[in-house]
Amino acid sequence: MPNSRAVQIDAPGGPEVLRLVDVEVGDPGPGEVRIRHHAIGLNFIDVYHRTGLYPMPMPARLGMEGAGVVEAVGAGVTHLAVGDRVAYASQPPGSYCDVRVMPAMNVCRLPDAISFEEGAAMMLKGLTAQYLLKHCRPVEGLQAGDYVLFHAAAGGVGLIACQWARALGLRLIGTAGTDDKCALARANGAAHCINYRTQNFVEQVKAITGGRGVKVVYDSVGKDTWDGSLDCLAPFGLMVSFGNASGPVPPFAPGILGPKGSLYVTRQTLFSHITSRERTQAMADDLFGVVTSGQVKIHVEQRFALTQVQDAHRALEARQTTGSTVLLP
Repeated sequence: MPNSRAVQIDAPGGPEVLRLVDVEVGDPGPGEVRIRHHAIGLNFIDVYHRTGLYPMPMPARLGMEGAGVVEAVGAGVTHLAVGDRVAYASQPPGSYCDVRVMPAMNVCRLPDAISFEEGAAMMLKGLTAQYLLKHCRPVEGLQAGDYVLFHAAAGGVGLIACQWARALGLRLIGTAGTDDKCALARANGAAHCINYRTQNFVEQVKAITGGRGVKVVYDSVGKDTWDGSLDCLAPFGLMVSFGNASGPVPPFAPGILGPKGSLYVTRQTLFSHITSRERTQAMADDLFGVVTSGQVKIHVEQRFALTQVQDAHRALEARQTTGSTVLLP
């Protein structure tokens, strides 16, 4: 049986609760595979798991995304073979490790044109961008030329969404916390980017759109941007909440949505979208296609050794990162 290092927490807390432990990894059971990681993705959901915002039974292992090579295949797994290059975004958590046994359903073969680091950096974030732009659409639909607002546009999901929106002909208005991050978002396809620390993003969105507002707001920030995001929407617009980087959105009265333009609100998570092998593969094929075509480039901007996982979490929470971050076993 192979041994592995794995990152584990015994109780929720700050980055200091992350610790490396040695574990024994068995053979895969029915519907499972064993993967040796070459790179591991870092995501804000990992922070939510670590802090207890998304509670997990303790002790718990973290990480939702990775890329590597299949070492063993369990009974009933037909879409993967030993030696395949693969990448995934998947439940249950546990990708922060050298080797793991996991369900095979959400594991996809990685095209040769995509590196392990790109694969580890793109699956959760890229599949998130895919469902946001392709499946979270306003009641009036989205057409080329329409405006959408995307918060945290220089982050891992944001940079993919900027490029993909441009490929779809959408005019994406991004927000970010520094002028450099705004420039990065614009370089990756954002039609406009607003520095929310120095500008009122609601006023800027209204100015850009001639007072009408945007058809959709994609918001992973949460508490700090919620009220302003609603004010950026055109009538019958859609508010898509998919994260809580600044904290959970407080309770609100649905009655406020009427006077603001009969708005729609939804709270999304990737794992509602990848509940079958077929759906996962179709979304991954769409993602792989825009990446291999060159329409979307995966920006791996930060690399940390697995032993530096505490530093990686500190950098992510301090918003010191741009694009994607990977851990290297």
